[in-house]
Amino acid sequence: MLPRRIVQFLIIYFLGLAGLLAVKYGLQLSNYVIPGPALIWQTFQAEAVRYLRDVLDTMSIAIIGQVLSICLALLVGIVGRQTTWFGSFVKVAAYNVQAYPIVALAPIIFILLGDGFLSRLLIAAMICYFPLLLSVLGIMAEPIRDIEHFYRMTGRMRWQLEVKIRAFENLGKLTTVVAGSATLAMAGTIVAEFIAANAGIGYSIRIALYQSDLGKILIALFLIGISLSVYQGLLEWCGAFIRRTWESN
Repeated sequence: MLPRRIVQFLIIYFLGLAGLLAVKYGLQLSNYVIPGPALIWQTFQAEAVRYLRDVLDTMSIAIIGQVLSICLALLVGIVGRQTTWFGSFVKVAAYNVQAYPIVALAPIIFILLGDGFLSRLLIAAMICYFPLLLSVLGIMAEPIRDIEHFYRMTGRMRWQLEVKIRAFENLGKLTTVVAGSATLAMAGTIVAEFIAANAGIGYSIRIALYQSDLGKILIALFLIGISLSVYQGLLEWCGAFIRRTWESN
């Protein structure tokens, strides 16, 4: 599962790089516009270690933001699964918050919290929580009729058991959504760093853009993709492990 994800990313990345080089040589562009393979390799040797540290810094914030998003989505999904006034209110509030684009909210966040850890964390959580919320709401609102009917007839049904049944029966969907939300969390953190932060790989990409250094940007994208592929593969493995553990019990 994990090696497959890495191989898939490498194929996509090098196909994109090959297309970029084809444009370079087809239009006879200079290394200043699009660097050649030798220059890209030199840039990799010079910047890979520093950029890898930046990627790990960004990913640590993205992971924390994703965990916060998962907790929030589960809380709202569990409360909002009932067709009560409060459940409807929670869902409407969650939808309305997401209606504001992050580029409009980001300046307010940076003014209030500065350009450090908290701002990046909050933006990462805000970007990736909504897809999680929609999936959790859909899963929690859909009853597993045969199983739930049995527990209701025997008088053993509690809301905790109801949530557990629906989560287990849709664990594959939840795993896919959680793994996919990692991409959004990472993208949100990079966007925050690119806008105004002073650390992380997004900040390094912004500096490389100001320097018109496409080679550095390509190296940053490569390290982001590898790190994200490894993380998503681990998430999918954890989902499969949890399912096997539940089934064995």
